[in-house]
Amino acid sequence: MPSQTFLNLKPEKQARIYAALLTEFSAYPLAKAQVARIVKEAQIARGAFYKYFADLNDAYQTLWRRSLHQIHSQEELAGQLAQTPADYTNQVRQFLTTGAQQGLRELLRLHYSTNEAYLGLAAVPTMGPRFNAQTWAVMTLTHQAMKECLMEPDREDAILTRLEQALTALMGGQSHVSGD
Repeated sequence: MPSQTFLNLKPEKQARIYAALLTEFSAYPLAKAQVARIVKEAQIARGAFYKYFADLNDAYQTLWRRSLHQIHSQEELAGQLAQTPADYTNQVRQFLTTGAQQGLRELLRLHYSTNEAYLGLAAVPTMGPRFNAQTWAVMTLTHQAMKECLMEPDREDAILTRLEQALTALMGGQSHVSGD
């Protein structure tokens, strides 16, 4: 979590720091990221970095949360969830497209290929028992398809076709997966 000092910065300075974080964490896995490159690009003192973030992991987690919030559609954020297998597939496609348009594709790819494991299971939230089996399965399949698309972008259409087929088989005639 960024410090209150960071949150109190002018939006322009926050944007410059976020841009530097995005550049670093899109080019290097978390284990090879360097504060020196971030502070140079952000044009801030090294000491200021540590006033804003506890460490590189904190800076990464801050950027990661912000990036996910940027990518998720306004419908998703408003709680308007997909209803059909085609809706879920389109949501994954939209997530990938929006991420690419916002320059986040490499951040996403590095997160799922390297950084997720580096952070350890404790840093990766699980869905827990709050979802029924079908909802859990749909969420697991959609997230796995998204990861596969990031790792193999040339196979995106085939992966999303397979996702829609799997969701159709899973959901049967049902048109909505509930959160209960």
